[in-house]
Amino acid sequence: MATAILSQPPSVLKLLAHELRWRLVEALARSDRRVQELVERVGQPANLVSYHLRQLRAQSLVTERRSAADGRDVYYSLDLERLRHLYFSTGESLHPGLAGEPASSAHRMAAEPARRVRVLFLCTHNSARSQMAEAILRKIGGDRVETASAGTEVTRVHPMAVREMAERGLDISQHRSKHMDEFRGERFDYVVTVCDNARESCPVFPGDPERIHWSIPDPSAVTGDEEKQRAAFKRAADELTTRLRYLLALIEKER
Repeated sequence: MATAILSQPPSVLKLLAHELRWRLVEALARSDRRVQELVERVGQPANLVSYHLRQLRAQSLVTERRSAADGRDVYYSLDLERLRHLYFSTGESLHPGLAGEPASSAHRMAAEPARRVRVLFLCTHNSARSQMAEAILRKIGGDRVETASAGTEVTRVHPMAVREMAERGLDISQHRSKHMDEFRGERFDYVVTVCDNARESCPVFPGDPERIHWSIPDPSAVTGDEEKQRAAFKRAADELTTRLRYLLALIEKER
């Protein structure tokens, strides 16, 4: 008779089985946060929170980025795409029938007509990140989502943002940079800040929309040759696309 070879549980299961680490992952699943915000949410000392954040970072589930608004602060982000991959890989290691891909959120959302969800993206200049986020969500969200973008200052739509979106089949050449004051008094379901400075100056909107923060590096701040700058815009657009897919899944669950 063959002897069964017992394997060890996947490391991600052991990592997330710890109650505090699970609570930290929960806190980061919806928005990027600073250490002090995590300390307040989980009610544990800062040194203990930092220790468990290091454990999550060691497995590349959590990343950190120094705030562009205040260099003394660090924002922590949960890599939802990696967590999803590990989740399905863990199921597949038990039985191939447990591996699978979730159905398209956009398809499921379209199947149930409902009130359009309003999402506003904010950044400093409304020139790149927020403009790209607006365009991407408008495309992948379909008729269920109404989206807009604005900034704390009015500048112009960055030509490289226009170019990057055009390469993805999205035309933002007629977009303009708008000040967030244009939207004061309007009701939104979600207000998403995509730069650290905008988060610090985000106004209060009626109806108490959920505020979400994504600490995404400013591609327009990258210097060097054109190839390096274009790569920065591509990275920003890729990250926005990934985060927006998960935002759609969140919207679907809560609407």
